[in-house]
Amino acid sequence: MSLTGAGARVLVGLVLVPAGIGATVDGGEARQAASGSDRLGTVHFETSCAPSAKPQFDHAVALLHSFEFGPAIAAFEATLRTDPGCAMAYWGIALGRWGNPFAARQRSAAQLQPGLDAIERARRTPPKTGRERQYIAAVGTLYAHQDTIAQSARVVAYEHAMADLAATYREDREASIFYALALAASAPPSDKTYANQLKAGAILERLFREQPDHPGIAHYIIHTYDVPALADRALDAARRYASIAPGAPHALHMPSHTFTRLGYWQESIDTNIASAAAAKREGETAEELHAMDYLAYAYLQTARDASASRLLESLPEVASRFDPDAVGGAAPPLAAYFSLAAIPARYALERRAWEEAVRLTPRASPIPYTEAMTFFARALGAAHTGDLVTARASVAALDDVSRRLARSGDPYWADQVDIQRRAAQAWTLFAEGRPSEAIQMMRDAAGREDLTEKSAVTPGPLAPARELLGDMLIEMNRPAEARKEYLATLGKEPNRFRAVYGAARAAALSGDAAAARAGYAQLVNICERGDSPGRPELQEAKKALTASGQR
Repeated sequence: MSLTGAGARVLVGLVLVPAGIGATVDGGEARQAASGSDRLGTVHFETSCAPSAKPQFDHAVALLHSFEFGPAIAAFEATLRTDPGCAMAYWGIALGRWGNPFAARQRSAAQLQPGLDAIERARRTPPKTGRERQYIAAVGTLYAHQDTIAQSARVVAYEHAMADLAATYREDREASIFYALALAASAPPSDKTYANQLKAGAILERLFREQPDHPGIAHYIIHTYDVPALADRALDAARRYASIAPGAPHALHMPSHTFTRLGYWQESIDTNIASAAAAKREGETAEELHAMDYLAYAYLQTARDASASRLLESLPEVASRFDPDAVGGAAPPLAAYFSLAAIPARYALERRAWEEAVRLTPRASPIPYTEAMTFFARALGAAHTGDLVTARASVAALDDVSRRLARSGDPYWADQVDIQRRAAQAWTLFAEGRPSEAIQMMRDAAGREDLTEKSAVTPGPLAPARELLGDMLIEMNRPAEARKEYLATLGKEPNRFRAVYGAARAAALSGDAAAARAGYAQLVNICERGDSPGRPELQEAKKALTASGQR
């Protein structure tokens, strides 16, 4: 079955200013910028809609491909005003209402209702072709029988429906693109063969060669390969996506997923500064906060603690603009709640500011696992400062959050919080003078963390379990064993400050001078733009290199 229609250039009038967070342009510049157009990439989706509505529809799909859900829904609604009989516009609204497919959260009945309404209106319109009926039926599987079928099962059903559609309409490239997205989004986080990701990647890479200016293909390649073992495969797409769709704030952020996976910290910093500024201008506060979390993580890995501190200080103002009911960009409300909890916790833990960690206060949130991050940081801080009362209370709070998540049908985050609980309990046992039990518990936490993958909402764990295990082994004067754990951490989290430093120090304590020098040199290189004089660990590295004649 064939499709016709030439590709259409899709444009949108957004302002792109590659400057720092909160950057503004004054009156004259703003008017000039607003009169221009920034690209969303080249997208054409063949439909039976009226010819006058087709450019609007393509524009909406281009927004959808960059997860600009609020603007996409508005553009599909504009399509319907031009052609009320365009049933596929309701398909687009339903897919937009589902939101970010990589957001590992349970959608409530209230959240799903607008999508259900759109599907019902699509069926009543009705679709004019068998292909369009199949698209609408496919998106309907995400919403159908929500009271009796688990969300995870509905996501897999959608993937199967898109597989059938793509197989039936082989010349429909958009069907193949959305099928690849469904494959990647439904990949089990515990599958270390990465079967879904590899299958999706093969489809997308082939199409990228044919459509190098398509925003969805570049975007989905980055998501598909957002695991340590595959991240390098996304580097070309990561370096091109922002220039393909500079009109989408999420397109400016998304490359940092790959940069973070590969430890390319300056590239991550640059793209997230641009993304956060664009998101602020477009009123996408959740997206702004999401970019800020990735930015804070990159600053902390490069020992730019003053820059991270300024981000932390800006959180109250940004939080005051956050509307959890707004339908905006790729970042759902959970990403905002996550960032508001993660940034303070990261700032304390990455700097080993244990007393600061203890003083963190959990922020009320409808997303329980965001509160867990604060309890985790408090537990580690309390264990390291000997505050066993706070440490035990924080461990108990983590256990409670994990159980609540399990009861609510959210097994992924229940497991993630349980890993934090085990790590926190291990350090509490260590503080209690029970090192054998502590090591056993810490190894258990590390093993469990190895079996899963991080969510797209986070640049990385607050403190990787194997890194914490390495720290504990150092405390027990077992540096050779510790170094193995730090190196294992670096296998998943390359160029991570604490793991690089830990491996170098462990090598020095083990008498391996060459490995210590190499590790210290790597740390100094990573922190080339770090604060001066900087963290004690960085000063130690520079001193060691000077003593060895390398500086």
